[in-house]
Amino acid sequence: MTNHRIQAHFQESAELKIKSATLLAQPIAQAVELMFTALSNGNKILACGNGGSAADCQHFAAELVGRFERERLPLPAMALTTDTSILTAVGNDYSFQDVFAKQVQAFGQAGDILLALSTSGNSGNVLAAVEAALERDMRVVALTGKGGGTIGKRLTDADVHICVPHDRTARIQEVHLLTIHCLCDGIDVALFGEEAE
Repeated sequence: MTNHRIQAHFQESAELKIKSATLLAQPIAQAVELMFTALSNGNKILACGNGGSAADCQHFAAELVGRFERERLPLPAMALTTDTSILTAVGNDYSFQDVFAKQVQAFGQAGDILLALSTSGNSGNVLAAVEAALERDMRVVALTGKGGGTIGKRLTDADVHICVPHDRTARIQEVHLLTIHCLCDGIDVALFGEEAE
């Protein structure tokens, strides 16, 4: 029974990834273009999310500041999920709703990108960060699922919405991770071109 259950997880994940490859290739390509243009212009990428999405933000920032698969100069990306003093001060003095928005207001500038992750599309503090980013004339790349939620409805035509076509959080997160790797690879290819086989 255990083996069957494990195999079912792998099967469901694989099927969703194949389906998502067709549906999400275009918005992922648009997100790469948006991010590459921002980085080329001396701007940066700020990332936010909760729980597993917070871990994905940190993963993304680490790949850009360090490296993905090629040696290159560090690229400016920052996870807004890591400074416990800021998170606890803002959470205590204002509200948890403001923990990302305050950082977007402090660090975000016109031309920067906000990478906003929410599997439901309804995370209040991520939505507040999206609002703050749009007020600062930043562009937003939103990774969501479950139909996109409130965040999906708030995005403008200049933003990019990558909405995983599924309702199960674990499956959505698995596609978000693959999407992050596609973004990192796409940025590297935009910088250096295709690698020789």
